[in-house]
Amino acid sequence: MFADFMINAWAVATIVAVIAGVVGFFVVLRGSAFPAHAIPNGAFAGAAGASLIGVNTLAGLGVFAVLAALGIGALGRRGRHDVVTALGLVVMLALGAVFLSQTTEYEPEIFSLLFGEVLGVASNEILPVAVLGLVCIAAVLALYRPLILSSVVPDIGEAKGVSSHRMEMAFLVVVALSTAMTVPVVGALLIFSLMIGPPAAARSFTNRPPLAIVLSVAIALATVWSAIAISFVTNWPIGFFVGVFGALSYGVGRAWAAWRRIRAVGSGTSRTVDTLTVP
Repeated sequence: MFADFMINAWAVATIVAVIAGVVGFFVVLRGSAFPAHAIPNGAFAGAAGASLIGVNTLAGLGVFAVLAALGIGALGRRGRHDVVTALGLVVMLALGAVFLSQTTEYEPEIFSLLFGEVLGVASNEILPVAVLGLVCIAAVLALYRPLILSSVVPDIGEAKGVSSHRMEMAFLVVVALSTAMTVPVVGALLIFSLMIGPPAAARSFTNRPPLAIVLSVAIALATVWSAIAISFVTNWPIGFFVGVFGALSYGVGRAWAAWRRIRAVGSGTSRTVDTLTVP
């Protein structure tokens, strides 16, 4: 389980879990689950196109993910956000299908890009993933307070000079960068589970943003580490376990939140357990 190729898997999966936990917290907080699902599919198409022309797939992932994010953010401002996101998703999936159909490695390529291949991560892929991870962390730290304000109390944020649209565009670019990093590890479809399940579970356990982010990262780490270990033993796809454990963590979180509400009602307290505390 700790051979050379497995060390690479543990290292990259750890980086992915940290970034998914941090960025995913704001995805859940802002109600951006649908764009967070669509953008990885844009990255999937970019990777397929890069593979077709013989370019590094990470470059294709990054370019298409950013283009998808900017397109969804710009067009969603003047139209229905869900419609724009859905159309972007369809277009990107169609492009990915066309690109993959032109390659001679159709089946392994589509399986790797959609469901991930963490056990096949090469040593030279770790540094680019780490660099993109640091960029994402730095961006979230720089945007932390404006993101909180525009997510929870947008009217107050606007009064303080925080543009909701600019924050949306900036955040979608952060999602795109984190997507470009994570698609090769857990796949375009199942990164959605890692960016939604653990952060949503963390939000159920606490209403304090810093603590929720730390808890989100911890749950994401537990998810990917468990998934790698069990995948290695069973030879089942790691994406399957990421999806299942992500959903289970959310279920546990919602059960905990329901228990707290029942306990609060029983004790006669009037505080709201799910209300986010704005710093």
